[in-house]
Formats: sequence, C-alpha cells, structure tokens
Amino acid sequence: MRSGGRDEPTGKEMSGGGGGGSGGHGGSPSPNLEWRFNQTLRNVQGLLKGRSFPGKVLLTRKSEPLNAHASPEHSQEFARRYSENDHEDEYASSSFEAEVQGSGRTTSNTNLQTNILTPNNANAAPDAQGSVSGARATDSARVAKFTKELSRPAVILEKLRELSWSGVPPYMRPDIWRLLLGYAPPNSDRRDGVLARKRLEYVDCVSQYYDIPDSERSDDEINMLRQIAVDCPRTVPDVTFFQHSQIQKSLERILYTWAIRHPASGYVQGINDLVTPFLIVSLSEHLNGSMENWSISDLSPQKISNIEADCYWCLSKLLDGMQDHYTFAQPGIQRLVFRLRELVRRIDEPVSKHMEEQGLEFLQFAFRWFNCLLIREIPFHLVTRLWDTYLAEGDSLPEFLVYISASLLLTWSDQLQKLDFQEMVMFLQHLPTEDWTHHELEMVLSRAFMWHTMFSSSPSHLAS
Repeated sequence: MRSGGRDEPTGKEMSGGGGGGSGGHGGSPSPNLEWRFNQTLRNVQGLLKGRSFPGKVLLTRKSEPLNAHASPEHSQEFARRYSENDHEDEYASSSFEAEVQGSGRTTSNTNLQTNILTPNNANAAPDAQGSVSGARATDSARVAKFTKELSRPAVILEKLRELSWSGVPPYMRPDIWRLLLGYAPPNSDRRDGVLARKRLEYVDCVSQYYDIPDSERSDDEINMLRQIAVDCPRTVPDVTFFQHSQIQKSLERILYTWAIRHPASGYVQGINDLVTPFLIVSLSEHLNGSMENWSISDLSPQKISNIEADCYWCLSKLLDGMQDHYTFAQPGIQRLVFRLRELVRRIDEPVSKHMEEQGLEFLQFAFRWFNCLLIREIPFHLVTRLWDTYLAEGDSLPEFLVYISASLLLTWSDQLQKLDFQEMVMFLQHLPTEDWTHHELEMVLSRAFMWHTMFSSSPSHLAS
C-alpha cells in the first residue's frame, strides 16, 4: 500500500467542500434568497398553468413580501431590486437548451408569490408565455450577465451562483462549473496556471497509483480495480459514446485514482455515475455538435489527459463536502433518506400514510437516488441542467437534494396512493421520466425551492 500523495480532505477542508463556496440558505431569508425565490417563480410561471402541487403551495399574483418579519425599509428595497430585475433576469434553462436545439418552448415573467392553501386544490397563474424571439432576447441578456461576471478580474462567486442556479449556457458550463466547484480560482490571472499545475498533478497520480503492475498493489486494491472495471461498462449504458474503449479507460483511471487517494471511503458503486456529467461537460469544450456525433479520434492525447484531470478534480471537489455519503455504511445517505421521509410526511400526509401502511421503506428506493444524485432517475440529457443547480447550491447541496427528491417523488402523489407495495417498489425504481423535457425538470426544481424556502426557518421537521 502507498501512503504518499493522498488528498483525503481534512476536517477544515470538508467543511468548506462540495462547491468551494457558501451556497447555504439556512437562517432567516436574505434579500438574495428572496430574489432567487421570486426569480424562480416567474421563470416557470408559463410552465405551471393548470398544474396542481401535492402539498400546500399555490402560485398567485399576490405581491406581499416573502419575509413577514422584514422591516418596511427592507421590503421597499426588495421591491425596488425586484422591479429592476423583472425584465432582464427572467430565465428558464430549457430556453437556453431550446436555442441550441431549435426548440420553441419558452416562458414569461409575472410577479408571483406564494399562498398557503389546502392540498390538491392549487391552480397555477394564468398563462403568459411569450414568443420565441422574446425568449431568445431574454437569453441574450442572461448570457451578457454571465459574460460580465466571467470577465471580472476576480469572479464574484455568490453572484455566479445566483445566475447559475436557474441554468448555465451550455458552452459556458466548463468554465463555470470549474469556478463553482472551487477547482479554478476566482482570480483570472491565476486560473490558467492553477489548472496547468493540477492537470500535471493528476498525471503524476495516475503514474504513481494506476500505471503499475498488480504485483505492487494490495489484494484490496486489486479487487477494487476489478470492481471498477466491471462497473465502467455499466455506466450510462444507453449512451453509446460512453461505451467507447478510450472513454471507459479514462473513467477507470479517474475512479481508481480517486479511490486510492480517498481511503476513508475507497470506491463505492454509484460514484462511477457521478463522473459522467463532468465528462460530458469537459468533452463539450473540445467537441462540437450533438453527443451522438462525437468522435474520440478528434481529441489529441493532451486534450484527453486534460479532460481526465478536470473530471478527477471536479469529482474530488464535489465529494469533499459529502464524504460520509460513501464511507462504511454510508451514514450520510441514510441521514438524507430519514429526512426525506419526514419531509414527505409534512408535505403530503396521505401519500406518506399510504406508503407506511403498505410497508414501503424509503431506503428501498431513495438510497439509490441519493447515492447517484438522481442521475439514474431522469433522462441523461437533463442531467447537466440539474447539476447547474447542484453546483450553484455549493455546501448546501446535500440538504437541498432532500427537497429535490421530495419534489420528484410527489410528482406522482395521486398514482402512488393507488399502488400496492410491490407496484410502488417497481414504480419508484423505474420512474416514468424517459420522455421528460426541461419543462418537467424545472417544475421539480421550482417546487423544491419553494418548499425549502417555506421550511428552512423551521429545521426541526428534519431533525435527525
């Protein structure tokens, strides 16, 4: 066994990991939180017509301040900032992707807040969808905002998080994800040098840990490498590009090197899925067009090496903030499963009661959800959009993931209450999301954000 060169995070590093910056929402609502909440609501307003929420949320045109305890001065300032941003900040990620793919789906903005009503009687605000050209003009404004932030001598990460939460322009994702994760430094004059140094460090790690004969590995390391080699072909099996031998080998090197340098957890099945969004985004920096038309032969060995290194360090940064999710018995994931059960009980008691009466344990389906960060639960083409929000959440990702999972689960509240135990298990392990578009994903994220805003000031409902 080798002990040198490992990058197991210290307690201090772990407390600041998972995104390289503060993305939390705890405590009393802040002006930024209120602004993001309202921005999210008006972004999806056009998507919500005629949709009922499981739970007690209703979108209306009511313009009361979100924080009932805010001072009049704060309320006036919030209203002023909200009005200033009303026309230039509206955005749904689907419209970014739609512009790339030639789709015409769009959204419009209306000043929205929340009211609390009884379950299952919520009707959304009136439809106010704009034209395609209007949406693209708005997208141009959003791109200009991203461009402005990225052009600063030192990127303001909190502002970048606010912009990124609702989605990142695809061609900007490589740079923005590296910044949000803390892999690339905010200071532009240091960025190239740091990336070059970290890429060389990864090459050295591969040489030291991976490119060696089995005779220099322990039995545990040999078994771990074999398990990784088995899991790599199973990673996103329905995406042909991932079955290329060179991509498989890159994935194997990343996973094994990470596991060796993080002995507290080692390799855990499911971590292989977490590399795939980083691979797609890093590859998109060098390959044009649709992923179905990508060719690995278009990449030089140096580019492949850089892509591997970026994926390795991005994976490391992501997992630094959730180490106990992948240590023995995975206590972090078990904690999130418990919190999900309690949250669902609070939001939708009928479905919670039905699941309990049928003897369905949340561990039977939600463990995989948290283990793979929902990658297997939605179509792969939506994963990078979902991860825009993940990375924007920063340190708060594990907490917010509970709300996303509750929102996903309660999408089918009515159906679940009609199923018996075996039917529910099959349903929740094979969610009918194969035909989902950005429309449905934005709905899930919006509900999650609303519920998180409602419950964040009363954290006792999730106490472990």
